[in-house]
Amino acid sequence: MWITATVRQDRVMRYRPISPERLVDELADRLAAGPGNGWTRVAVDGADDASDPAALADALVDPLRVRGREVLRVSARDFLRPASLRLERGRTDPDVRYEDWLDVGALHRELLAPLQDGGSGSVLPGLWDAERDRALRRPRAALAPGSVLLLDGELLLGRGLEFDLSVHLWLSPAALRRRIPREAQWALRTYERYEHEVRPGELADVVVRMDHPTNPALLERGH
Repeated sequence: MWITATVRQDRVMRYRPISPERLVDELADRLAAGPGNGWTRVAVDGADDASDPAALADALVDPLRVRGREVLRVSARDFLRPASLRLERGRTDPDVRYEDWLDVGALHRELLAPLQDGGSGSVLPGLWDAERDRALRRPRAALAPGSVLLLDGELLLGRGLEFDLSVHLWLSPAALRRRIPREAQWALRTYERYEHEVRPGELADVVVRMDHPTNPALLERGH
């Protein structure tokens, strides 16, 4: 069974239903088949309040290790700005969440740049504890070539961050509204702006429709 999505210009986008277990296996196979002489930086991008990108990133850890890959699991939530900067215009400003919550420079400098070709492989797995609003003080980690970095987070694409594979967890507008908790409904404007301005479904290497988490569907692009 195929689910046909919107036609954009001459591109037909169809979603192939897939079980969560099969999705993890296909992604793990793809990552494990990559070159073993460098690092693989993977972004699992999706609305934190609705699509739970952390769950998919967590599920990939053991399958990748079974396939012989060392894995470092990191969350973009540990690279948010201090509350004095992040919340200076209030806790529920959708534009500030979109533009200023994530410390993009630190994420690039401390985590992604060291894993590019010719990099040192020495990374900082986290910078800031947003809940306690203080530095995490984690030690640097040295990753051997062939290792996989699994980074989950929201609004990661279209910011100039370099990934070797990006996975975007997409929700239809109706599903997004339905799945965001009542106390986080203010963030709808954040995610709508991301969809409109960045079009993450077109930038990502892999797009998964997550309207129903137990019944995801994998986007397959054709002409």
